Amino acid sequence: MKVVKFGGSSLATGEQFNKVVNIIKDDSDRKVVVTSAPGKRFDGDVKVTDLLIKYANAVLNDEDYQDIVDSIIVRYQEISDYFELKNNTIETIKQKLTALVKNDYPDDDHLMAAFKAHGEYLNAILLAAVLNSQDIPTKFLDPKDAGFLVKGEPNNADVMEDTYLNLSKLDLGNERIVFPGFFGYSEDGSIYTFSRGGSDITGAILSRGFKADLYENFTDVDAIYVANNHVVDNPAAIQKMSYREMRELSYAGFSVFQDEAIIPAVQGQVPVNVKNTNNPSAPGTLIVPEQFLFNPANPITGIASSKRFSALYLHRYLLNKEVGFTLQLLKIFYKYDISYEHMPSGIDNLTIIFDRSKLSQTTIKNLCNDIKETLDPDYMEWIDDYAIIMVVGEGIAHTVDTMGKIIDSLTQHNIAIHMINQGASRISIMIGTRMKDADKAVRHIYNTFFNNEDDEG
Repeated sequence: MKVVKFGGSSLATGEQFNKVVNIIKDDSDRKVVVTSAPGKRFDGDVKVTDLLIKYANAVLNDEDYQDIVDSIIVRYQEISDYFELKNNTIETIKQKLTALVKNDYPDDDHLMAAFKAHGEYLNAILLAAVLNSQDIPTKFLDPKDAGFLVKGEPNNADVMEDTYLNLSKLDLGNERIVFPGFFGYSEDGSIYTFSRGGSDITGAILSRGFKADLYENFTDVDAIYVANNHVVDNPAAIQKMSYREMRELSYAGFSVFQDEAIIPAVQGQVPVNVKNTNNPSAPGTLIVPEQFLFNPANPITGIASSKRFSALYLHRYLLNKEVGFTLQLLKIFYKYDISYEHMPSGIDNLTIIFDRSKLSQTTIKNLCNDIKETLDPDYMEWIDDYAIIMVVGEGIAHTVDTMGKIIDSLTQHNIAIHMINQGASRISIMIGTRMKDADKAVRHIYNTFFNNEDDEG
């Protein structure tokens, strides 16, 4: 049995819905279908989720919202008209959309979560109706009826372990199941949404809960690629990769998944197949547990970069012999509620790498002042011009010259390396560079391992 998730672009129009119908029809093992909200139909279009957020804000600010509601209904009406559905489906959608303002909510956050979730909720109702109209027996399954329980905050939910037990008890029957992504229900019956990658997370949870053989995640790309195609021209597709390779690459900028989205599938040891709705015959990329590993032809699976980092460099003689230095440093981070990303060190120096997007200039100033006063370093520098390159591959652990080739590919082109680090797993190499060198570094590393050349890019 397969769990299949379709993204917003895959469910944005009647034409796209028709592709989804054919994909589901093509494989009887595609038993459980997870929907996203309708995405953009064209450049400059507005996603239905964004319209629902506008709807919620209008209600909260006591503004007129009828035009927004009409715009949302039109999106579903266009798809319904494409398949010439009976009016009762669109009437159900209208009723549920307009009923949102009549419900009581504990606070504004609960209201926002309930409104946002209805993009997926209404699209699941619509897709179930479309599939039934195409002679594919289908049942819409409400997360509440499935016991899909979450906890946390209304707009930042986490799945509860009870959910997996509840899902395991469900009899799916002989029909296809359509399940809305992005949200679940708290124990008091309130709608809570996931913060990011919501429908991806739902699909991963259902894959684990239903003990699926495969989780197919349909997007608008043929595969996950070795490198960003905006940085490297026509990069090679990744045919197979491990979960932990995916996690390492997602951290450094791979955008097919949010890096936490497939954790439930990882926990359930369910392989994930990333495929293209617009080209479903393409094999896509298979993401597998480590025990399903293979002998890669190339030691490197992927190369990613991110320019969202900053670094704090500290120098102090005999730092390696000073007991408690790092502990005091961590206490200062705790004071400002700051988490660090990495902390490579030398005998007399320490570099702490932060996600710059999570720090304000005021926090940075206060942090540095506290470190000066408490730790009295010989030299300290805050570096905003910092990028991280992640070179990832299960094969790195089994080759002896990968690190040398990477360093040579950069130094030969005058790219300064600010930091280099390899973790104990030996499947990833992290390199710090200046931001302006990041893209060039990715291209040279890619060419070294995949083109057997290193032309200036």
